[in-house]
Amino acid sequence: MGLALPRLYAIVDPLDTGRAPRALAAALLAGGARVLQLRLKDAPARVLLEEARAILPLARAHGARLIVNDRADVAAAAGADGVHLGQEDLPVAAARGILGAERIIGFSTHSEAQLETAHASGADYLALGPIFATTSKAAADPVIGCSRLRAARALVTQPLVAIGGITPTTARDVLAAGADAVAVISAIVRAPDVERATADLLELVAH
Repeated sequence: MGLALPRLYAIVDPLDTGRAPRALAAALLAGGARVLQLRLKDAPARVLLEEARAILPLARAHGARLIVNDRADVAAAAGADGVHLGQEDLPVAAARGILGAERIIGFSTHSEAQLETAHASGADYLALGPIFATTSKAAADPVIGCSRLRAARALVTQPLVAIGGITPTTARDVLAAGADAVAVISAIVRAPDVERATADLLELVAH
């Protein structure tokens, strides 16, 4: 599919804020986010499914897509729009067998070599990071930086999501380096007003 991603790829991950995933999703959507990834790393599959089923109608009401992190089975059971896979998750082809041809499959990479391998995997979009140092992922991979992102952009034809330590201050530079979308977690999730932080970032990257 010729997937078009909005410039902000919003991630529903409460981190250390204590925010409820559903409330966080509602605030992101109200701020203008139109792609959400539900990322609850330590949640059991049952809880992830419950949250996905609760968030999906909120996303639909805003014309937004919902992607489930890691679990193709949960994405299928919830009726979500797709799954985002990491290096240790199911291969893209196996996830495709679960989700079918029409659902979205994204795939995380952390180096140029991984990106080149993923290019032929059949993923609809690829993520690359961390672009900068990040506090939202334990044992993060080495930082990529904008110069390597710019070079990496030429290696693949799929839409490319940049992730890792991106803030409102750096988001435009990351997009200028070739990313189709930026995934921003901490700078939005930890903001006092998530809806306003989302809207402000979208306005910033709109031009």
